[in-house]
Amino acid sequence: MLARSSIFMLLILWSTICLAEVDRLRVSLRTDPATSMVVGWDQVTGTDAMLYYGSQSGQGIVSEYAFSQGVDAENSYAGMQNKFVRLQNLIPNTVYYFVVADSDGVSKEYSFQTLPDNASERISIIAGGDSRNYREARRAANLMVAKLHPHLVMFGGDMTGGDNAKQWIRWMNDWQLTISENGRLTPVVTARGNHEFSNRSIVELFDVPTQTNYYSLPIGGNLIRLYTLNSLIASGGDQRAWLEKELTTHHNQVYWQLAQYHFATRPHTARKAERNDQLLNWSKLFYEFSVDLVVESDAHVVKTTYPIKPSRASGAQQGFIRDDKKGTVYVGEGCWGAPLRAADDDKSWTRASGSFNQFKWMFIDKEGIEVRTIMTDNAEEVGDECLYDRFCIPSNIGIWNPPTGDVLVLEQRSDLTSLGANSTIKSSGEVMDFNSTTKDNRREIKWITRDENQIVNFELQKAPSKGGQYTTIATVSGQGNSQEKNYYKVIDKDDTNENAYRLKKISPEGVTLFYLK
Repeated sequence: MLARSSIFMLLILWSTICLAEVDRLRVSLRTDPATSMVVGWDQVTGTDAMLYYGSQSGQGIVSEYAFSQGVDAENSYAGMQNKFVRLQNLIPNTVYYFVVADSDGVSKEYSFQTLPDNASERISIIAGGDSRNYREARRAANLMVAKLHPHLVMFGGDMTGGDNAKQWIRWMNDWQLTISENGRLTPVVTARGNHEFSNRSIVELFDVPTQTNYYSLPIGGNLIRLYTLNSLIASGGDQRAWLEKELTTHHNQVYWQLAQYHFATRPHTARKAERNDQLLNWSKLFYEFSVDLVVESDAHVVKTTYPIKPSRASGAQQGFIRDDKKGTVYVGEGCWGAPLRAADDDKSWTRASGSFNQFKWMFIDKEGIEVRTIMTDNAEEVGDECLYDRFCIPSNIGIWNPPTGDVLVLEQRSDLTSLGANSTIKSSGEVMDFNSTTKDNRREIKWITRDENQIVNFELQKAPSKGGQYTTIATVSGQGNSQEKNYYKVIDKDDTNENAYRLKKISPEGVTLFYLK
């Protein structure tokens, strides 16, 4: 018989030689991307798939990864066996390495990085849409994503032309070009386009959090709230009510608000119709609740606007007028590989327009947003020197430079009452020494605050340490004693040392999360 050590070595050799045939990988978002991530793939062959992952590379050896999790959702759709693992309780701003193991073997190692959970970190986002017909252009744009490796991609729909299995398999094959040379996947936040013939395509292929294809996500803690809307269902009714509720809840808790959807409300080509319903149901709310930037697709042209608001006043054009003080900036409109159209419908409030393959590349921090339009066709010639720096501008990259400039800059506006613009908001204090002790199966969780000079509330939340949703187990009102330390304690009588805890601080500054180590 073989010695135990020999068997172990054979298992390691098997795991490095026998590759699981998983393909068409994608990473998407359902909840807070600082602490969660959805890993999806096409299970080509094999059964009993399991994801092994951890913050340290396991070099493809399953026993070297700290965690494992089975498939949470699966479907047979678009000619693929789509499997999804919904990871929770991840550490913010951390690289996780993973492999998929199944009855056939172990995949190569890949990785993703969770997003930061606080507004002090800068965020890089690529935004675009319409990758339909021309694979060469689509593949070039995908390769550019790998070279710029943003925190996430906002994709505004029309991935394929015909929404059929053959085209989706090609699209997913091409999407693999977004994986960087070191195996890093970029999360994608998807909206539905008119060439997705039903909501189901986005649900089944990207495991989005709602069947309606409209949802919102926090990005960078309270730095950004991102709203994804669905142009292919009624913009009014339930969707408008949902948007108004979301904006009411979040607009004064975050520094920036972004939105994406498919149809351009006022397209910059004469071949596309105006979308008066979106102006009525969405654009008016964007202005009322100070949405800063909107990304549109569908028209297959390039555009940026000045800040604008809905208006019928003298000087308005097509229902909008320029408002540099409080208006919303609209950018787009597609060009990830769909057939280009003439940009022949500029408005008085158009900043610049054109017609070429492109996407938007945004840098966002508390002070401002920088938007660059990246010309994607020359991706092969763009340098690889920025693999580990999301904000590095690589050599040979083509940045559109119209007469109005190559960088569109949005600055925080002093008139707004939202978090990032109100300089009169005082700090709500510092959370210190968040810790716990265990005695007799009771967990005692403590924390201290200092300089707590605003109205603050705390929610203590718990989740299974092996993965699962956080639930609130205690709500505590802040003591609010400025210049003093405040001491808090919660006793969890139902603890077996197998739970993860986090503290949610809710204040006029926004929401901040603290994790128990």
